[in-house]
Amino acid sequence: MSFTAPISLPSTAAPRPDTTPPGPFPWIGLIALSAAVFLSVTSEMLPTGLLPEMSDSLGVSQSDVGLLVSWFAFTVVLTSTPLALLTKRMPRHGLIVMVLIVFALSNVLTAFAPDYTFVVISRVIGGLAHGLFWGVVGAYSAHLVPKDQIARAVSITIAGGTLAFVFGVPLGTFLGHLLGWRLSFVVLAGLMLVGAVVIWRFLPKVEHYGARRPAAVTTATGTLTLPAKLPRDPTIAAVALVCVITAITMIGHYTFYTYIAPFLSENMGVGSDAVAPLLFAYGIAGAAGLFISGVVFSKRPQLGLVLGMSVSAVSVTVLALSTATLPLAIGALLVWGLAFGTFPPLLQTRLLQTASVRIRDTASAVYTTAFNMGIGLGAFLGALLLGQVGLGTVPLVYVGILLLALALVLLSDLVIRRRRA
Repeated sequence: MSFTAPISLPSTAAPRPDTTPPGPFPWIGLIALSAAVFLSVTSEMLPTGLLPEMSDSLGVSQSDVGLLVSWFAFTVVLTSTPLALLTKRMPRHGLIVMVLIVFALSNVLTAFAPDYTFVVISRVIGGLAHGLFWGVVGAYSAHLVPKDQIARAVSITIAGGTLAFVFGVPLGTFLGHLLGWRLSFVVLAGLMLVGAVVIWRFLPKVEHYGARRPAAVTTATGTLTLPAKLPRDPTIAAVALVCVITAITMIGHYTFYTYIAPFLSENMGVGSDAVAPLLFAYGIAGAAGLFISGVVFSKRPQLGLVLGMSVSAVSVTVLALSTATLPLAIGALLVWGLAFGTFPPLLQTRLLQTASVRIRDTASAVYTTAFNMGIGLGAFLGALLLGQVGLGTVPLVYVGILLLALALVLLSDLVIRRRRA
């Protein structure tokens, strides 16, 4: 992997996104992109809502079903960067359409899987598509708008992920409870194909910066020979630190969230019919957090991350210690959802504002790897804790990991300021 990938230069080259004159804000294209994100995240996280049903049907433990999230995420970690390099010269628009079709295939295979091993294989296929998808989507919205509108564009795009928690996972869970978990994946596969059509029709194409860099460019004053190798980009260290923070944050979150369904039913004592509504309420709170991040913290992502992580740590601690008091526990769950809703848009905004245009696509691919490494390791750690110390301890482990991430967020501000000095 290289952070010194070829770039387009001014003059005869295409204009860079940072210097593109402001035009009409691409609402329709960003909403189409957000819809694709919605489907992708729903596909990734649906097993968390159907964990008990899939466990009974496949004849494996709940921790084994939880590890499906790890299989999916680790596939993303191992393949996202190689796939990004293999497809770096392919048009981004067509690539997203292709990936959604592969997503549909993955969900069909999951729905008709005869056993647990086949489900794992189908999730690996989905992970291949997911890694490539996020390697493209991470920078796509930034290429559609000038730099001063990146936070707004990212918030709209990431909203699809938040809405997946609000509607996608809860509705998939409800459908699975009503008609069986396999039908949920069939319906999701159909929606993936619809999403491919929507992207093909409504998402604007962008200038792709993966083409081979010329040896020279012609300017008004003559021909300029370009250096064979570009100097090391000065934003690499700051980008790497943001990615480390992202990985640690996701490890903590998915250590707990992957097993939220059994936590609600076993530790909080809610009925199985109340799990989907509570997940829906959690997602609604996350949508409110997304709105807050876009309106209040779009120009101050650092402050938003510090506040969001602090509130998450407090609310999850209250949740862990108040399971016997249902109203208080539910209130803490909703506050946690509100705080976590700010994380994905603020982390990605921080990344895209930190990275230079030259490494933005590569930085997004590394960010995707870090994000999914966190998801996979979190689900794996949660499975270990579930078997060793019990589910009641898992949220407290999450709090400890989150405090580490908070300390690194504070450190990252110093690193980024020094790089800009």
